[in-house]
Order: sequence, then C-alpha cells, then structure tokens
Amino acid sequence: MTLLTVWVPGDQLLETHPALERAVAEVGRAHVRVVLIESARKLASRRWHRQKRVLVLSALRHYAEALRAQGYAVDYRQAESITAGLREHVREFQPDRLVTMAASEYAARQAQMAFRQRLGLPVEVLPNTQFLVGQYDPFPGTQKRIILENFYRAMRRHFKVLMEGAEPVGGQWNFDKDNRKPLPKTLTPPPAFQVEPDAITRQVMAEVDADGIGVGEIDGFAYAVTHAEARAALADFIAHRLDSFGPYEDAMTTRHATLYHSVLSPYVNLGLLTPLEMVHTAEAAYREGRAALNSVEGFIRQVIGWREYMYWQYWRMMPALAESNSWSAERPLPDFFWTGETNMNCLRQTINGALKTGYSHHIQRLMLVSNFCLMAGIHPQAVVEWFMSLYIDAYDWVMQSNVVGMGLNADGGMIATKPYIASASYINRMSDYCKGCRFDHTARTGADACPFNTLYWNFLIEHEAALRANPRSGPAVLGLNRLDADERTAIQSAASAFLKSL
Repeated sequence: MTLLTVWVPGDQLLETHPALERAVAEVGRAHVRVVLIESARKLASRRWHRQKRVLVLSALRHYAEALRAQGYAVDYRQAESITAGLREHVREFQPDRLVTMAASEYAARQAQMAFRQRLGLPVEVLPNTQFLVGQYDPFPGTQKRIILENFYRAMRRHFKVLMEGAEPVGGQWNFDKDNRKPLPKTLTPPPAFQVEPDAITRQVMAEVDADGIGVGEIDGFAYAVTHAEARAALADFIAHRLDSFGPYEDAMTTRHATLYHSVLSPYVNLGLLTPLEMVHTAEAAYREGRAALNSVEGFIRQVIGWREYMYWQYWRMMPALAESNSWSAERPLPDFFWTGETNMNCLRQTINGALKTGYSHHIQRLMLVSNFCLMAGIHPQAVVEWFMSLYIDAYDWVMQSNVVGMGLNADGGMIATKPYIASASYINRMSDYCKGCRFDHTARTGADACPFNTLYWNFLIEHEAALRANPRSGPAVLGLNRLDADERTAIQSAASAFLKSL
C-alpha cells in the first residue's frame, strides 16, 4: 500500500487543505501522515514580533490537535530547518511520496521545487488555494500596467460579489469618496475582539518569553488561534464594526487602536479564514440590512481587491520587485522605528502601538510609516524588513508588493500610479495626533516645523521633473509654484539637517 506524507507549512492552516484532500482521496486517511514543522532557522531569521511568533506557533499546534481529532496521524516536529525536519520525517516513516501546496512566498516556493532532490522521493506541489487569483487570473499573461480598480472590478464580476446581474449593487463600483471621515470626538468605537489564551497558547507565550528573541511586547496577546475563534472574530466584526467601517476606515486617533477595522488579516493570511468566507459574510450583512453599502463595499474591496491584487502583482513581478528602488533611496532606517522614541507624535503612536500589539491599520502603515520613509529616502528593503518584523499579518508576498510598490512607489509605478505622499495637513485632517505633538503642523521650516511638511516639500523639489511627468502627481507639484527661490533653499536646508539628525 502506498504511504503518503502531507506537509502543511505554518501559514497554510486551511480547514479544507488541497494536499490533504488529494492524499486521502488517493490512498485513504489510514495511509496518510501529516507533518508539521517548527523551524528554528525560520523563527530566528529576523526580529519577528513576539506576538507574531506566538500566533503562528500556537495556531500550528492547535491545527495539529484538530487534525488528530479528525483521525489523522500527525508528526509534529521541532527541527533546525524545514528541510531538516522533512528529512527526519522521511527517514523515520519512509513515505512513498510527499504532497504539499505551493507556498505563497517566492523563496519558499523555490525551495519546494528542490525538495525532490533534497528528500530523495517524489514530491507533488499542488496549486495554492488560499488566494482567489490561484483559481482565476483576470489578466493572464499581460505585461501591461493593470490598475487596482480594473482588477477589482474583474474580480467582482467573476466571483459575483455585490452584483445585480452585470451591474454593481448601488450603481457604482467604488464608494471610497464616502469613506474619508475623521473620527468625531463624540464617537467611541467598540473594543477590539479578543480571545483569552488557552493552555497551548500560554505554553507558547512562556517559550517565546523565555528565549528573549524578537521585538515587541508579549503581554496582552489576545488573537484567535483556531478556525472557530477566527470565525468568532469575523462575526464580531460584522455585528459591531462593519456598519461604521467605511466612513472611518481612513481615520486615525490616539483614543482607539483599531477603530472599526476588522483585524482579520492575521487569520486569512494564516488560513484560519478564507477570502470568500469573509466576503460572503459581509455581503450577507448588507443584503439583510445590517450594514451600509459603502462600508461593505469598502471591506470587500480590501479583501478581493487590494489583497488579491497585491498577491497577483507579487508573483507577476518577483524576484525583481525585491530589488526595485526607482527613487534611488539609500538611507538606513532610523533607530526610533525599533523603539518608538520620537517627538513626532503620529509616528510615536503608530510605532508604539505596533510594538505593543503587532498591528496598525492600513492608513497608519501607508500615510504615516511608508509616507515618512518614502520622503526621507529610506532604502525599500530596510522598510520591508521593519514591516516584516513588526506586523502580525506580515508575509513576504504582501510586504514586498504593498511596501515597495504601493507604500514607497519604488517599483516604477507598476502597482501604484503615483507616490502616496502627504504633508502634516493630511495627518491633521484625518487624526488627532497633531494636537499632542510638539511640532507645528502648519510650518514648513524652523525649529518647530513638522518634519512631514519639510520632507514633503523637499521631496517635491528634489523630484519635481519626474513628478511633473506623472499626470496624477500634477496637483501636488503645482504647489511648488507658490515657493520662491529663498523658500526652496530654506526647505532643502531644513530637510538636509533633519535627515542628518536621523
């Protein structure tokens, strides 16, 4: 009788896993063994946030227990590396073949291609089903620039999401113009969904705390680690936050860390939730009158628009994407990104929040962290390294495309058609950060000038020719017409002094 091993990587914790389905259909569950591996090399490969390490390890151990409860034979290993763990498994159990699902990350998938030679047995790598573009490619084989909006509409049509026949529900595809409100002082968002750590999670927390590796706080870990808990988190979002998500999805405040955001990205990126499960649940809330269309559409756009688009672009552009640096940024990342010790209140709030929980919402990541790093000329891979280390939902496929492409516009404009840069005026409009800051959000130069202002105008001056050549950057560059030669010189001098101080 043929004996099959199914290897499930730690970010593929799907309830319905194609490799398991294939193996069971072929030889029956009694002749299938699942191998799960904790890789010491992977855990030590960067300064992972301690809560990210707890999340991944606890979810993997819970997944092992769930498989055992379903009658699977599970070999759970702690090994020096994935390859070492698989070799140990093969020596001990002598399977006839290894079946697995294609990794979501470029380097991991390249390693999978070499497993047959390294392990000395046939290896079958099945297509990845964690992403919808693995099932449908809206623009197969194209080398043209595809903008997010066109990609999103194609995904909506194909998967029949928020559609009335051939037309979008509500008569328009995108309600983003309705979703740009700051959070009113009188409004207090509900608390974020939390899970009390069980015995397995507490054991992992103790291990992670004892080894002293990584960044960020471990106390207060309250993320879901099972499919049931992740579904409870989805239900909590639908019931308590989805209806107000849209209007305030771009808002930032010192009063609340998550506002009306779902905080579901850690779960879908691990496989504890699936994209269509999230989308269909949100659409049902709209159809049943429990959530406003602009909020539901905005959430769905994040899932089958933004998330899928980033994954699609990642595989379209790698490995060159990881080497992209179209703005020739070479400055190292300032130390305060690892400590949160900065006088810029917006960055202090965001970085310290990430150190505490491993989470910031998308506008903090894009319009504060990435905006600052783009204007300050921080090297793209230094920024990627920070995002990968700090955020609980971080994986190479999302951070290369989202940080290098969208956040830093370092890919030559293939992902985002313009650089997302903004001065303190935007931050003041969308947050309450400026009121608690020692810098003056209205000043461009001087000892009290907000660095976002100084860097914004300096970036426009330095890259004026390139920005004028991009029609989407035109309105911002036109502001330079109001600056005389003396003010330009003062801005550049102030920016130079600030950047040297970093």
